[in-house]
Amino acid sequence: MPAWANGHGLHDSFRREPAGRPTVGGMLSIRSVSKSYGSLTALDDVSLDIAAGEFLGLLGPNGAGKSTLMSIIAGLKQPDAGTVDLNGTPATREGDAARHHLGLVPQNIALYDELSAEENLQVFGELFDLDHATLRSRIAESLDAVGLSDRRRDRVKGFSGGMKRRLNIVAALLHRPKLLLCDEPTVGVDPQSRNAIFEFLEQLNREGLTVVYSTHYMEEATRLCSRIAIIDHGKILAEGSLAQLLAQLPTAEQLSLPDNPSVAAALTSLRDLGSVTSTELGHTLAIAPNTTLSSVFRTLEKHGVPSTDCTLTRPGLEDVFLHLTGKAFRE
Repeated sequence: MPAWANGHGLHDSFRREPAGRPTVGGMLSIRSVSKSYGSLTALDDVSLDIAAGEFLGLLGPNGAGKSTLMSIIAGLKQPDAGTVDLNGTPATREGDAARHHLGLVPQNIALYDELSAEENLQVFGELFDLDHATLRSRIAESLDAVGLSDRRRDRVKGFSGGMKRRLNIVAALLHRPKLLLCDEPTVGVDPQSRNAIFEFLEQLNREGLTVVYSTHYMEEATRLCSRIAIIDHGKILAEGSLAQLLAQLPTAEQLSLPDNPSVAAALTSLRDLGSVTSTELGHTLAIAPNTTLSSVFRTLEKHGVPSTDCTLTRPGLEDVFLHLTGKAFRE
């Protein structure tokens, strides 16, 4: 973990349950939400439930409807149909009580370049009516937590993209929300800063904070999220853990075979084995989920095709998206 992510003051404020165990009950309930802009349907009958303590990934290509859904959850936009409840309270523009339970990290950095880091946090803290002593304490904790204490009086316009992103995240946490919405929070961030942001969010989630994280980066969803909802063209196509999503695929693994004269005979034997269900795709075997890899490798070895010459590829979220839509994932 990076040194700046060890600020215990900020983390301790979110500790509610033992690490890694979501609390019982729903934090966010989205029911049949739709939203259109003229002839463009941004969201089409979207329903989701997020449990307290969960880290939900909203994965989809650009233009899938992720930001629109985040804006509706945050009360910044009104749906044409459907409801959003946060902790049992309607989350609408008028639902101030519900909105105090959430923090929003927008896709576009929302900071005042001409103000210092400290002054920026002062502005955001005052929006939530934090008293002077509490706000001063939380600003100090927040800047320490993200390694910006020594830059507290520097103007934000001189910060790197990663520093601005980190400041934007803690600005959304000053009022100690129960739910954090992160709308593509690593766009334009270098790999080192991105990894540091991941570790910070993971730590907060382990200590009780519920996180909804939208992204078009599959590796982010794979690493961070306990559950993933795949969205495209305004529809939720599938949702579940990574294992549950991968289980929807007709093949569990793909095995690339070498350019070996014995491969043809091995493929014939594999097709003849009733216990092995595989499909020949050139020099690639698509292995069905009910097939044991050991039986495949034994057959290949028997025909003089060493297993060390084969390359095993396990499917990922991109394969799930292709299976669901018939199209490759687009950024």
